Amino acid sequence: MPFTPAEDELTEALIDLKSRDPQLGIAKVHALLLRNYPDWSVSEKRTRKILQYHGLIVSSSSSPAATANEPPVFPSSRVMDQLDVKQWSDKVQVKFFNKKKGKGLVAVTNIEEGDTIWKEEPFIVAPEWEIYDMQRNSTACGYCTTPLALDSPLINVCPASSSTMPAASTSTNPCPTRFCSRLCLARSAKVHPILCPVQNPASAPLLKFARDSQWMALHALIHTTARILLVNQHGIETLRKDWDIVQSLAELGMEERFKYSFKSSAAPEPDRAVWKKAFTLYLQAFKEPKTPPEQKKFAKLLKKPLPAEVEHGLFDYDAGFLRGLGRMSLNLEAHGGLYVLHSHLNHSCDPNVSVRHLDQRNALSRITVLAKRAIKQGEELTITYVNPKLGYAARQHELRSWGFGSCVCARCIEEEKMARQAPSGNGGGDAGEVADMDDLAAELKAGLGVM
Repeated sequence: MPFTPAEDELTEALIDLKSRDPQLGIAKVHALLLRNYPDWSVSEKRTRKILQYHGLIVSSSSSPAATANEPPVFPSSRVMDQLDVKQWSDKVQVKFFNKKKGKGLVAVTNIEEGDTIWKEEPFIVAPEWEIYDMQRNSTACGYCTTPLALDSPLINVCPASSSTMPAASTSTNPCPTRFCSRLCLARSAKVHPILCPVQNPASAPLLKFARDSQWMALHALIHTTARILLVNQHGIETLRKDWDIVQSLAELGMEERFKYSFKSSAAPEPDRAVWKKAFTLYLQAFKEPKTPPEQKKFAKLLKKPLPAEVEHGLFDYDAGFLRGLGRMSLNLEAHGGLYVLHSHLNHSCDPNVSVRHLDQRNALSRITVLAKRAIKQGEELTITYVNPKLGYAARQHELRSWGFGSCVCARCIEEEKMARQAPSGNGGGDAGEVADMDDLAAELKAGLGVM
Protein backbone atom coordinates (compact mmCIF):
# COMPACT_ATOMS: atom_id res chain seq x y z
CA MET A 1 0.00 0.00 0.00
CA PRO A 2 1.57 3.32 -1.07
CA PHE A 3 2.08 5.89 1.68
CA THR A 4 2.89 9.60 1.79
CA PRO A 5 6.44 10.35 3.04
CA ALA A 6 7.13 13.07 5.58
CA GLU A 7 8.29 16.44 4.26
CA ASP A 8 11.85 16.19 5.56
CA GLU A 9 12.25 12.63 4.27
CA LEU A 10 10.96 13.59 0.82
CA THR A 11 13.10 16.73 0.72
CA GLU A 12 16.27 14.79 1.51
CA ALA A 13 15.46 12.22 -1.19
CA LEU A 14 14.83 14.90 -3.83
CA ILE A 15 18.01 16.79 -2.93
CA ASP A 16 19.97 13.56 -3.19
CA LEU A 17 18.54 12.81 -6.64
CA LYS A 18 19.28 16.32 -7.90
CA SER A 19 22.85 16.14 -6.59
CA ARG A 20 23.48 13.09 -8.76
CA ASP A 21 22.30 14.83 -11.93
CA PRO A 22 21.67 18.58 -11.45
CA GLN A 23 20.38 18.96 -15.05
CA LEU A 24 17.32 16.73 -14.53
CA GLY A 25 14.00 18.53 -14.93
CA ILE A 26 11.00 18.22 -12.63
CA ALA A 27 9.28 15.42 -14.53
CA LYS A 28 12.43 13.29 -14.71
CA VAL A 29 13.25 13.86 -11.04
CA HIS A 30 9.71 12.88 -10.14
CA ALA A 31 9.85 9.72 -12.26
CA LEU A 32 13.22 8.78 -10.78
CA LEU A 33 11.87 9.37 -7.26
CA LEU A 34 8.94 6.99 -7.80
CA ARG A 35 11.22 4.39 -9.35
CA ASN A 36 13.62 4.53 -6.38
CA TYR A 37 10.82 4.66 -3.80
CA PRO A 38 8.00 2.48 -5.25
CA ASP A 39 6.08 2.50 -1.95
CA TRP A 40 5.77 6.29 -1.88
CA SER A 41 2.78 8.28 -3.07
CA VAL A 42 4.02 11.69 -4.20
CA SER A 43 2.44 14.01 -6.75
CA GLU A 44 4.50 15.82 -9.36
CA LYS A 45 3.03 19.07 -7.99
CA ARG A 46 4.54 18.32 -4.57
CA THR A 47 7.89 17.48 -6.16
CA ARG A 48 7.83 20.77 -8.07
CA LYS A 49 6.96 22.75 -4.94
CA ILE A 50 9.88 21.32 -2.94
CA LEU A 51 12.37 21.77 -5.78
CA GLN A 52 11.25 25.37 -6.29
CA TYR A 53 11.42 26.11 -2.56
CA HIS A 54 15.05 25.01 -2.43
CA GLY A 55 16.10 26.75 -5.65
CA LEU A 56 16.71 23.47 -7.49
CA ILE A 57 14.73 24.18 -10.65
CA VAL A 58 16.81 24.19 -13.85
CA SER A 59 15.66 26.93 -16.23
CA SER A 60 14.23 25.58 -19.48
CA SER A 61 15.62 28.53 -21.38
CA SER A 62 19.16 28.40 -22.67
CA SER A 63 19.16 32.07 -23.55
CA PRO A 64 21.85 34.06 -21.73
CA ALA A 65 19.33 36.85 -21.26
CA ALA A 66 17.07 34.53 -19.30
CA THR A 67 19.71 33.90 -16.67
CA ALA A 68 21.66 37.15 -16.78
CA ASN A 69 19.79 38.57 -13.79
CA GLU A 70 19.96 35.42 -11.70
CA PRO A 71 22.20 35.77 -8.62
CA PRO A 72 25.14 33.37 -8.33
CA VAL A 73 24.39 30.16 -6.47
CA PHE A 74 28.00 29.68 -5.43
CA PRO A 75 30.32 31.85 -3.34
CA SER A 76 32.51 34.37 -5.11
CA SER A 77 36.10 35.19 -4.24
CA ARG A 78 39.17 36.84 -5.68
CA VAL A 79 42.92 36.61 -5.16
CA MET A 80 44.34 39.32 -2.89
CA ASP A 81 46.24 41.96 -4.80
CA GLN A 82 49.42 41.90 -2.72
CA LEU A 83 49.53 38.75 -0.65
CA ASP A 84 52.96 37.58 0.47
CA VAL A 85 52.36 33.88 1.14
CA LYS A 86 56.00 33.36 2.13
CA GLN A 87 55.46 35.29 5.37
CA TRP A 88 53.70 32.11 6.49
CA SER A 89 55.08 29.27 4.37
CA ASP A 90 57.33 28.46 1.42
CA LYS A 91 55.49 25.16 0.89
CA VAL A 92 52.28 26.51 -0.68
CA GLN A 93 51.05 29.05 -3.19
CA VAL A 94 47.68 30.55 -4.08
CA LYS A 95 45.94 29.29 -7.20
CA PHE A 96 42.74 30.57 -8.82
CA PHE A 97 40.95 27.52 -10.19
CA ASN A 98 37.81 28.89 -11.87
CA LYS A 99 34.87 31.19 -11.19
CA LYS A 100 32.82 28.54 -9.39
CA LYS A 101 35.55 27.03 -7.24
CA GLY A 102 37.47 30.25 -6.77
CA LYS A 103 40.90 30.31 -5.18
CA GLY A 104 42.75 27.69 -3.17
CA LEU A 105 46.17 26.57 -1.98
CA VAL A 106 48.44 24.06 -3.72
CA ALA A 107 51.70 22.53 -2.58
CA VAL A 108 54.85 23.81 -4.31
CA THR A 109 56.92 20.97 -2.89
CA ASN A 110 56.32 17.48 -1.54
CA ILE A 111 55.01 17.62 2.04
CA GLU A 112 55.41 14.68 4.39
CA GLU A 113 52.70 13.37 6.70
CA GLY A 114 52.79 15.22 10.02
CA ASP A 115 54.76 18.19 8.66
CA THR A 116 53.90 21.64 9.95
CA ILE A 117 52.95 23.57 6.81
CA TRP A 118 52.52 26.92 8.52
CA LYS A 119 51.53 28.72 11.72
CA GLU A 120 49.30 31.76 11.65
CA GLU A 121 48.08 34.50 13.96
CA PRO A 122 44.44 35.60 13.57
CA PHE A 123 43.28 38.60 11.58
CA ILE A 124 40.50 38.82 14.16
CA VAL A 125 39.28 36.47 16.87
CA ALA A 126 35.57 36.16 17.62
CA PRO A 127 35.96 33.11 19.86
CA GLU A 128 33.44 30.38 20.45
CA TRP A 129 30.98 31.36 23.14
CA GLU A 130 32.51 29.31 25.94
CA ILE A 131 35.78 31.21 25.58
CA TYR A 132 34.05 34.54 24.97
CA ASP A 133 32.28 34.11 28.32
CA MET A 134 35.66 33.48 29.93
CA GLN A 135 36.92 36.75 28.44
CA ARG A 136 33.90 38.58 29.84
CA ASN A 137 34.57 36.99 33.23
CA SER A 138 38.25 38.05 33.15
CA THR A 139 39.49 34.45 33.01
CA ALA A 140 40.79 34.34 29.43
CA CYS A 141 43.02 36.77 27.54
CA GLY A 142 41.01 39.41 25.69
CA TYR A 143 43.33 39.11 22.69
CA CYS A 144 44.78 35.61 22.26
CA THR A 145 41.98 33.83 24.24
CA THR A 146 44.47 31.82 26.34
CA PRO A 147 43.00 30.96 29.78
CA LEU A 148 44.57 33.19 32.43
CA ALA A 149 46.55 32.09 35.45
CA LEU A 150 44.85 34.53 37.77
CA ASP A 151 47.86 34.90 40.05
CA SER A 152 50.19 35.73 37.16
CA PRO A 153 52.06 39.05 37.55
CA LEU A 154 52.02 39.40 33.74
CA ILE A 155 48.28 40.07 33.53
CA ASN A 156 47.34 43.54 32.27
CA VAL A 157 43.94 45.17 32.70
CA CYS A 158 42.19 47.20 30.01
CA PRO A 159 43.73 50.72 30.11
CA ALA A 160 40.25 52.23 30.28
CA SER A 161 39.80 50.54 33.66
CA SER A 162 43.24 51.44 34.97
CA SER A 163 43.55 53.50 38.12
CA THR A 164 45.72 55.90 36.14
CA MET A 165 42.78 56.92 33.96
CA PRO A 166 40.80 60.06 34.81
CA ALA A 167 37.97 59.56 37.27
CA ALA A 168 35.38 60.32 34.61
CA SER A 169 36.55 57.28 32.65
CA THR A 170 36.19 54.89 35.55
CA SER A 171 32.95 56.18 37.06
CA THR A 172 30.96 53.48 35.28
CA ASN A 173 31.54 49.73 35.55
CA PRO A 174 35.11 48.90 34.54
CA CYS A 175 35.92 46.89 31.44
CA PRO A 176 36.32 43.23 32.46
CA THR A 177 38.87 42.47 29.74
CA ARG A 178 42.28 41.21 30.87
CA PHE A 179 45.36 40.41 28.81
CA CYS A 180 47.91 37.69 29.47
CA SER A 181 50.89 39.95 28.60
CA ARG A 182 51.86 43.42 27.53
CA LEU A 183 52.27 42.09 23.99
CA CYS A 184 48.64 40.97 23.85
CA LEU A 185 47.56 44.28 25.35
CA ALA A 186 49.45 46.14 22.60
CA ARG A 187 48.02 43.90 19.86
CA SER A 188 44.50 44.35 21.17
CA ALA A 189 44.64 48.02 20.19
CA LYS A 190 43.65 46.91 16.67
CA VAL A 191 40.16 45.92 17.86
CA HIS A 192 39.45 46.27 21.58
CA PRO A 193 39.03 50.03 22.15
CA ILE A 194 35.89 50.29 20.05
CA LEU A 195 34.41 47.16 21.69
CA CYS A 196 35.33 48.26 25.20
CA PRO A 197 32.20 49.05 27.29
CA VAL A 198 34.01 51.99 28.90
CA GLN A 199 35.48 53.56 25.76
CA ASN A 200 32.50 52.82 23.48
CA PRO A 201 29.44 51.84 25.55
CA ALA A 202 27.34 51.89 22.35
CA SER A 203 28.96 48.57 21.38
CA ALA A 204 27.61 46.71 24.43
CA PRO A 205 24.03 46.11 23.15
CA LEU A 206 25.36 44.76 19.85
CA LEU A 207 27.75 42.34 21.53
CA LYS A 208 24.99 41.21 23.90
CA PHE A 209 22.65 40.62 20.95
CA ALA A 210 25.27 38.48 19.20
CA ARG A 211 25.87 36.49 22.39
CA ASP A 212 22.20 36.02 23.22
CA SER A 213 21.43 34.82 19.70
CA GLN A 214 24.70 32.83 19.52
CA TRP A 215 25.22 34.31 16.06
CA MET A 216 28.89 33.64 15.35
CA ALA A 217 28.92 35.38 11.95
CA LEU A 218 27.65 38.59 13.53
CA HIS A 219 30.21 38.26 16.31
CA ALA A 220 33.00 37.96 13.73
CA LEU A 221 31.66 40.87 11.67
CA ILE A 222 31.65 43.02 14.82
CA HIS A 223 35.35 42.34 15.40
CA THR A 224 36.23 42.79 11.72
CA THR A 225 34.41 46.13 11.54
CA ALA A 226 36.12 47.28 14.73
CA ARG A 227 39.50 46.48 13.20
CA ILE A 228 38.75 48.35 9.97
CA LEU A 229 37.49 51.43 11.83
CA LEU A 230 40.51 51.58 14.10
CA VAL A 231 43.14 50.83 11.47
CA ASN A 232 41.76 53.74 9.45
CA GLN A 233 43.03 56.01 12.21
CA HIS A 234 46.61 54.91 11.46
CA GLY A 235 46.80 55.76 7.76
CA ILE A 236 45.38 54.97 4.36
CA GLU A 237 48.00 52.38 3.40
CA THR A 238 47.33 50.23 6.47
CA LEU A 239 43.61 50.56 5.85
CA ARG A 240 43.94 49.52 2.21
CA LYS A 241 45.90 46.42 3.17
CA ASP A 242 43.33 45.25 5.71
CA TRP A 243 40.35 46.20 3.55
CA ASP A 244 41.82 44.18 0.66
CA ILE A 245 41.93 41.16 2.96
CA VAL A 246 38.26 41.58 3.89
CA GLN A 247 37.11 42.17 0.32
CA SER A 248 39.02 39.15 -0.98
CA LEU A 249 37.32 36.66 1.34
CA ALA A 250 34.94 34.19 -0.27
CA GLU A 251 31.39 35.40 0.16
CA LEU A 252 27.75 34.47 -0.31
CA GLY A 253 25.40 37.23 0.78
CA MET A 254 22.61 36.57 3.25
CA GLU A 255 19.88 37.04 0.64
CA GLU A 256 21.52 34.47 -1.62
CA ARG A 257 22.03 32.26 1.40
CA PHE A 258 18.35 32.63 2.30
CA LYS A 259 17.25 31.82 -1.24
CA TYR A 260 19.44 28.79 -1.79
CA SER A 261 19.70 27.51 1.77
CA PHE A 262 17.95 24.29 2.57
CA LYS A 263 16.96 25.74 5.96
CA SER A 264 17.97 22.72 7.97
CA SER A 265 15.73 22.48 11.02
CA ALA A 266 18.73 21.23 12.99
CA ALA A 267 20.56 24.54 12.47
CA PRO A 268 18.02 27.34 11.87
CA GLU A 269 19.34 30.54 10.35
CA PRO A 270 18.48 34.04 11.65
CA ASP A 271 15.62 35.45 9.59
CA ARG A 272 15.24 38.85 7.94
CA ALA A 273 13.68 40.44 11.02
CA VAL A 274 16.71 39.40 13.05
CA TRP A 275 19.01 40.79 10.35
CA LYS A 276 17.28 44.18 10.60
CA LYS A 277 17.50 44.25 14.39
CA ALA A 278 21.19 43.38 14.24
CA PHE A 279 21.81 46.08 11.61
CA THR A 280 20.17 48.74 13.79
CA LEU A 281 22.44 47.83 16.71
CA TYR A 282 25.44 47.63 14.34
CA LEU A 283 24.87 51.21 13.17
CA GLN A 284 24.43 52.42 16.74
CA ALA A 285 27.66 50.73 17.80
CA PHE A 286 29.87 51.80 14.91
CA LYS A 287 28.34 54.84 13.24
CA GLU A 288 25.45 56.55 15.03
CA PRO A 289 25.41 56.09 18.83
CA LYS A 290 22.03 56.91 20.35
CA THR A 291 22.87 59.25 23.23
CA PRO A 292 25.07 62.38 23.42
CA PRO A 293 27.43 60.82 26.02
CA GLU A 294 27.91 57.77 23.77
CA GLN A 295 28.45 60.02 20.76
CA LYS A 296 31.09 62.00 22.65
CA LYS A 297 33.06 58.89 23.60
CA PHE A 298 32.75 57.49 20.10
CA ALA A 299 34.12 60.71 18.60
CA LYS A 300 37.24 60.44 20.76
CA LEU A 301 38.04 57.04 19.23
CA LEU A 302 37.37 57.82 15.56
CA LYS A 303 38.60 61.16 14.32
CA LYS A 304 39.30 60.26 10.66
CA PRO A 305 36.36 59.53 8.33
CA LEU A 306 36.39 56.37 6.24
CA PRO A 307 36.92 56.55 2.47
CA ALA A 308 33.56 56.44 0.69
CA GLU A 309 34.03 52.94 -0.73
CA VAL A 310 34.88 51.49 2.68
CA GLU A 311 31.97 53.33 4.29
CA HIS A 312 29.65 51.79 1.70
CA GLY A 313 31.27 48.37 2.09
CA LEU A 314 30.60 48.38 5.83
CA PHE A 315 27.35 50.24 6.35
CA ASP A 316 25.22 49.73 3.26
CA TYR A 317 22.64 47.18 4.39
CA ASP A 318 22.77 44.84 1.37
CA ALA A 319 26.24 45.39 -0.13
CA GLY A 320 27.95 45.89 3.22
CA PHE A 321 26.27 44.35 6.24
CA LEU A 322 24.59 41.30 4.68
CA ARG A 323 27.51 40.45 2.45
CA GLY A 324 29.84 40.90 5.39
CA LEU A 325 27.85 38.37 7.39
CA GLY A 326 28.14 35.96 4.47
CA ARG A 327 31.92 36.38 4.37
CA MET A 328 32.24 35.65 8.05
CA SER A 329 30.15 32.49 7.88
CA LEU A 330 32.19 31.08 5.01
CA ASN A 331 35.64 31.84 6.36
CA LEU A 332 35.61 31.37 10.12
CA GLU A 333 37.77 28.62 11.58
CA ALA A 334 36.31 26.29 14.22
CA HIS A 335 37.68 28.23 17.21
CA GLY A 336 36.12 31.44 15.89
CA GLY A 337 39.12 33.13 14.29
CA LEU A 338 39.51 34.64 10.86
CA TYR A 339 42.91 33.83 9.32
CA VAL A 340 44.21 35.23 6.06
CA LEU A 341 46.00 32.21 4.57
CA HIS A 342 43.66 29.70 6.19
CA SER A 343 40.72 31.38 4.42
CA HIS A 344 42.10 30.09 1.10
CA LEU A 345 41.60 26.43 2.01
CA ASN A 346 38.86 24.64 0.06
CA HIS A 347 36.72 21.69 1.11
CA SER A 348 37.11 17.95 0.77
CA CYS A 349 35.17 15.25 2.63
CA ASP A 350 38.54 13.48 2.90
CA PRO A 351 40.88 16.41 3.74
CA ASN A 352 44.67 16.23 3.67
CA VAL A 353 45.19 19.08 6.15
CA SER A 354 44.37 19.46 9.83
CA VAL A 355 44.18 22.80 11.64
CA ARG A 356 45.12 22.73 15.32
CA HIS A 357 45.49 25.09 18.28
CA LEU A 358 48.69 23.69 19.73
CA ASP A 359 50.02 26.72 21.62
CA GLN A 360 47.51 26.42 24.43
CA ARG A 361 49.68 27.94 27.15
CA ASN A 362 50.67 31.21 25.53
CA ALA A 363 48.76 31.71 22.24
CA LEU A 364 45.60 29.64 22.01
CA SER A 365 44.31 31.60 19.01
CA ARG A 366 47.41 30.79 16.92
CA ILE A 367 46.74 27.97 14.46
CA THR A 368 49.15 25.29 13.28
CA VAL A 369 48.39 23.71 9.90
CA LEU A 370 49.53 20.08 9.70
CA ALA A 371 49.64 17.54 6.88
CA LYS A 372 47.30 14.64 7.69
CA ARG A 373 49.03 12.55 5.03
CA ALA A 374 51.74 12.98 2.41
CA ILE A 375 50.89 15.76 -0.07
CA LYS A 376 52.49 15.78 -3.51
CA GLN A 377 53.80 18.87 -5.28
CA GLY A 378 50.92 20.44 -7.20
CA GLU A 379 48.23 18.82 -5.02
CA GLU A 380 45.59 21.06 -3.49
CA LEU A 381 45.45 21.47 0.28
CA THR A 382 41.97 20.88 1.72
CA ILE A 383 40.05 20.90 4.99
CA THR A 384 36.47 19.79 5.66
CA TYR A 385 33.63 22.31 5.94
CA VAL A 386 31.13 19.75 7.29
CA ASN A 387 30.91 17.03 9.89
CA PRO A 388 33.06 14.33 8.23
CA LYS A 389 31.15 11.54 9.97
CA LEU A 390 27.89 12.39 8.24
CA GLY A 391 26.80 10.14 5.39
CA TYR A 392 27.04 11.04 1.73
CA ALA A 393 23.57 12.58 1.27
CA ALA A 394 23.75 14.60 4.49
CA ARG A 395 27.18 16.04 3.60
CA GLN A 396 26.01 16.97 0.10
CA HIS A 397 22.92 18.60 1.57
CA GLU A 398 24.93 20.73 3.97
CA LEU A 399 27.45 21.81 1.33
CA ARG A 400 24.75 22.78 -1.16
CA SER A 401 23.10 24.92 1.50
CA TRP A 402 26.15 27.18 1.16
CA GLY A 403 26.00 27.22 -2.63
CA PHE A 404 29.01 24.94 -3.10
CA GLY A 405 27.14 22.50 -5.34
CA SER A 406 27.86 18.79 -5.23
CA CYS A 407 31.17 17.69 -3.73
CA VAL A 408 33.18 15.57 -6.17
CA CYS A 409 36.09 14.57 -3.93
CA ALA A 410 37.32 10.97 -4.21
CA ARG A 411 35.35 9.93 -1.13
CA CYS A 412 32.08 11.35 -2.45
CA ILE A 413 32.54 9.79 -5.88
CA GLU A 414 33.05 6.38 -4.29
CA GLU A 415 30.15 6.74 -1.88
CA GLU A 416 27.88 8.02 -4.65
CA LYS A 417 28.65 4.87 -6.66
CA MET A 418 27.85 2.74 -3.62
CA ALA A 419 24.57 4.61 -3.12
CA ARG A 420 23.57 3.94 -6.74
CA GLN A 421 24.30 0.24 -6.34
CA ALA A 422 22.54 -0.13 -2.96
CA PRO A 423 18.95 -1.43 -2.85
CA SER A 424 16.51 1.49 -2.73
CA GLY A 425 14.92 0.36 0.51
CA ASN A 426 18.01 0.41 2.69
CA GLY A 427 17.86 4.14 3.39
CA GLY A 428 21.35 4.80 2.01
CA GLY A 429 23.11 4.00 5.26
CA ASP A 430 23.50 7.61 6.40
CA ALA A 431 22.13 7.04 9.87
CA GLY A 432 24.63 4.32 10.62
CA GLU A 433 27.51 6.54 9.67
CA VAL A 434 26.78 9.21 12.30
CA ALA A 435 28.60 7.92 15.40
CA ASP A 436 30.86 9.06 18.20
CA MET A 437 29.52 12.62 18.01
CA ASP A 438 31.03 13.60 21.35
CA ASP A 439 34.48 12.60 20.11
CA LEU A 440 33.91 14.55 16.91
CA ALA A 441 32.86 17.68 18.78
CA ALA A 442 36.02 17.46 20.85
CA GLU A 443 38.12 17.13 17.71
CA LEU A 444 36.43 20.09 16.07
CA LYS A 445 37.00 22.25 19.15
CA ALA A 446 40.63 21.23 19.05
CA GLY A 447 40.76 22.91 15.66
CA LEU A 448 40.11 20.44 12.87
CA GLY A 449 39.52 23.40 10.61
CA VAL A 450 35.83 23.16 9.77
CA MET A 451 33.58 26.20 10.02
